[in-house]
Amino acid sequence: MLRGRGALRTAFFFPSVTSSIAVSTVFLFLFQGSGAVNTALSWIGVKGPNWFNDPRGVLSLVLGGLGVVDPNHPAGALAEHSFMGLSWFEWLSGPSVAMCTIILLAVWTTSGTFMLIFLAALQDIPRELEEAAAIEGVSRFQMLRHVTLPALRPVLFLVLTLGLIGTWQVFDQVYVMSQGAPGNTTLTPAFLSYSSAFGDADFGQGAAIAFILLTLILTMTAVQRFLFRERGPRTRRTR
Repeated sequence: MLRGRGALRTAFFFPSVTSSIAVSTVFLFLFQGSGAVNTALSWIGVKGPNWFNDPRGVLSLVLGGLGVVDPNHPAGALAEHSFMGLSWFEWLSGPSVAMCTIILLAVWTTSGTFMLIFLAALQDIPRELEEAAAIEGVSRFQMLRHVTLPALRPVLFLVLTLGLIGTWQVFDQVYVMSQGAPGNTTLTPAFLSYSSAFGDADFGQGAAIAFILLTLILTMTAVQRFLFRERGPRTRRTR
């Protein structure tokens, strides 16, 4: 029913097959201080930040804009207490502006692959199930909850697992765009392992970070597997 579906799918999937180095370089030009993004924002009266040199947390900026907190002078309880070398305010400030730009890039370049997986799974749902549900008079929300999502359970687990692994292993974009700057707010475990092993020649620490990363991925995958397990009907015990 939608014209140009093939062109739209191709345009949406194209960033997934493009070199991550090339896309990262393009993002550097787009999001620099005088780049196209800030120029477009200036047309509507918004002064864009210096994206890759802004270590401020996004959540703290939003709350500061709403007048809830003062990002430059946080409350004493949040600023005085610290954990692992960072104050509670820094922990609660959210990802930095620079990290959010890298997150936007990662989402844009990977969503096309997940779109294809979901599209194939949706086309594989038997029409008989949807027709039977429509005959029963279910609403669209009930169709989504009781028919579509249960049929997509294995695909949801696959996509979330692949996304989880890809999130922890982000390296190319950080290496090209920031290398951890500003203020180590764009460090990722994969880049930290690389920089420790090959930048500081501390191969033991680099290997330890890699093993910790593997443990985190396996643990979170097991949790997702538990949450997405098949739940059969409960049987009552007879006395």
